[in-house]
Amino acid sequence: MLETLKDGNRFVMKDDGEAVAEITFVPQGEATLVIDHTYVDPAWRGQKLAEELVMRVVEHARETNRKIIPACSYAHALFRRKKEYQDVWQQD
Repeated sequence: MLETLKDGNRFVMKDDGEAVAEITFVPQGEATLVIDHTYVDPAWRGQKLAEELVMRVVEHARETNRKIIPACSYAHALFRRKKEYQDVWQQD
């Protein structure tokens, strides 16, 4: 069973204690987070784990009243597709 944990500036999904997916983000000033990396182990791809991790960062941004710059190519593509992320997308 997968568990998702926040570990510093990342969320990691673990299966029996082993990391199978992660997303990292870097604070930029007080009001912005930059998603800079998303990874899913090849054996776990195709199960929308990366999408779930992006959603975790979006929820975190909303809880902390921050915007997100999706610098990672996967996160950027997802932000373009998901209208529900518009409220946290920093588009300068």
